[in-house]
Amino acid sequence: MDSTISVSKGVFVFKNGATRAKGARRKVQPCRSLLDGATTGAFWYRSYERQWKRVSDALEKLLSSSYEKILDDLLGFVEGCHRGIEYSSVLPTAALLTGINQIDHLSQFETLAGNIRNNTFSLVVLLQSRDCPSMKAAVETIVAGFVEEQRAADEDADSRQLRRNQLNLGVLRAWYQEKHGHLEKKPNLSIIMPDFEVFSPDVLQDLILVLNSYSTELPFVLILGVATSVATIHSVLPYHVTSKIKLSIFQSEPSVTNLNKTLDSVLLTPFCPFHLSGKVFKLLMDIFLFYDFSVKGFIEGFKYALMEHYFQGNIYGLCSVTSDRDELEEAVENLTATEVESIRQLLSFRPLIESLDNPQEVVDFLTKDDYLRRMLPSMLLEVHNFWFMFHCTLEMLQVLVQDLPRGPLGKQLRELYEHCISSDVTQMAEFKECMQLVAFMSKEEILGKILKMIEVILKFKDMNDEACIRGETIFEVEPLEQMSDDLEHLTNAIARAGMEVVPEDLEEPSSNVINSPKMNRQELQAKLLSAARQPKQESAFTKAINALVAYITNEIFRKYLRPLSRGPPLIELFVFNDAATIRRHIVGVPRAAVHTALNNPHYYLQCGCCELEDDHSLVPTMPDLSVAYKLHAECGRMINLFDWLQAFRTVVDDRNADEEEQERHVDPQIQARFTRAVAELQFLGFIKTSKKKTDHVTRLTW
Repeated sequence: MDSTISVSKGVFVFKNGATRAKGARRKVQPCRSLLDGATTGAFWYRSYERQWKRVSDALEKLLSSSYEKILDDLLGFVEGCHRGIEYSSVLPTAALLTGINQIDHLSQFETLAGNIRNNTFSLVVLLQSRDCPSMKAAVETIVAGFVEEQRAADEDADSRQLRRNQLNLGVLRAWYQEKHGHLEKKPNLSIIMPDFEVFSPDVLQDLILVLNSYSTELPFVLILGVATSVATIHSVLPYHVTSKIKLSIFQSEPSVTNLNKTLDSVLLTPFCPFHLSGKVFKLLMDIFLFYDFSVKGFIEGFKYALMEHYFQGNIYGLCSVTSDRDELEEAVENLTATEVESIRQLLSFRPLIESLDNPQEVVDFLTKDDYLRRMLPSMLLEVHNFWFMFHCTLEMLQVLVQDLPRGPLGKQLRELYEHCISSDVTQMAEFKECMQLVAFMSKEEILGKILKMIEVILKFKDMNDEACIRGETIFEVEPLEQMSDDLEHLTNAIARAGMEVVPEDLEEPSSNVINSPKMNRQELQAKLLSAARQPKQESAFTKAINALVAYITNEIFRKYLRPLSRGPPLIELFVFNDAATIRRHIVGVPRAAVHTALNNPHYYLQCGCCELEDDHSLVPTMPDLSVAYKLHAECGRMINLFDWLQAFRTVVDDRNADEEEQERHVDPQIQARFTRAVAELQFLGFIKTSKKKTDHVTRLTW
């Protein structure tokens, strides 16, 4: 629909890109929380803030380390591109391939600009496509950016300022010679374009050609942010333009690799006590893999699930108390009787009661709040130990199956987590297939995998020692030590085992002769059946491998990779499993939401004036747009505007006037309200004007 065609005629204002006058910018108001003091002071909210800060700090640290190498390469490129003669007649250009939907595309280039300013002798301008509708605007933005940055660095507030329409590359050349012409080492002029694909091709081509014509006097450096591939550059820039630049390619990590690092290093670790159930995790992964590839979107979904989890009550804030035992005991002591009773209502609490043999202990758990408070710290620490062993065993399973043919269980930690958190992985057909493939490995391969599994165990022991130094929860490492010793014994047995078959005690030769001339058909059949029933003779290596597979299946994976249904008591306090809420709030259904808002505004407004007895009723206090929408839904394809107005007036006007007088005299205020409501419906796409009948509109939805 044309932006200037509407049922309601009016004046449309176009600002033509005009901006607010300099110095008239509004003062930024401090952001205030929508939550009151009682909410922000609650235990669950403080626990949520502390846990999210811990996660966000780890994510920022991971992000900075991920881009450290490529950042060093870019800084080296900017610093050394004008030192040699290879860029004498061309424009040095770097293309940074970021991939689609990185954590924050623009913030990456803002960080890059800050690092270039701080670590190289360069002036930097961040040039976005929205600032370059034309070649003239692009040049003005570049020149203004360099001049303003130099003025800010020199703190020269009294320097002469030019009007924006006076800025051009000639002015920039004169200014550069005045400011830096006397220096032996002159600064580079770096221009960063974070959204290369959005630029107008004509503006981009002209800009590169003009910058190249000045490159002998001004040391320009271009940095292009490309979200797709190098082919995009060649498709946008023809040969006569690309021949004027010398392109260097820098590749950042893809979104999938970035997400895998985020999960492996931050979210799927025992030091993040909050966990997602299999359904919720699968939902967020499906949104990422099949819709947007946005790591930032996945993190925001995780944050929303974290907030929903803690919002359920103070008892859910207990999972993030990992500093020390005293803090945990203090938090438990502050629980009210209602909250203690809520703990008793957890599904995992019943198996605990049923496992107790002492009747008095059962009575104390169910009736005495103080007794349950005393037992809660040890029960919560048991859950922390469960997740510690779960994640350690999960990484051991990944080491074992990640490079198997066809990858029955998957290759990434996130795939294994989804399997193990939802069901007993040892009962899956894919797991049994993996164990069969492990049994077919050579001695070198299986010894290498056992060595990597032992390295995982040692890594988790070191992580526990580091957590102890930081003053966090100290996990039990005795099971890890036992697993490490057992795996070493099995490794030695496999290393010593040979491939030859160990002969067993044989029967007398006369009894083993099958092909005897005196043997009839029945005796031969009996002899063959007897030979088939005898156990198959195996080599020492095969027996050692079978012992290893049996041990890791029964004593490691089946014992520590238990699904949530067989988890320890209070496991629900650590896991969010409301996938329906996440789907409703994250996966948008705009058409259904708009229909609900217009058909029943009370659903969102929660006001008493709009409350309806049923979905088909109308009340005068409803918004005019809702009244017009519900009336239009009762019409056919063509809607008469006059009849629609009369029906609208009947609903919103509560004055009892003569019917004929009402038809002759329409209140201008009601008519204006109706016209505005119709225009809004047209803007939303529910109706359009009709060329056949000027006093009718056409309905577009059914």
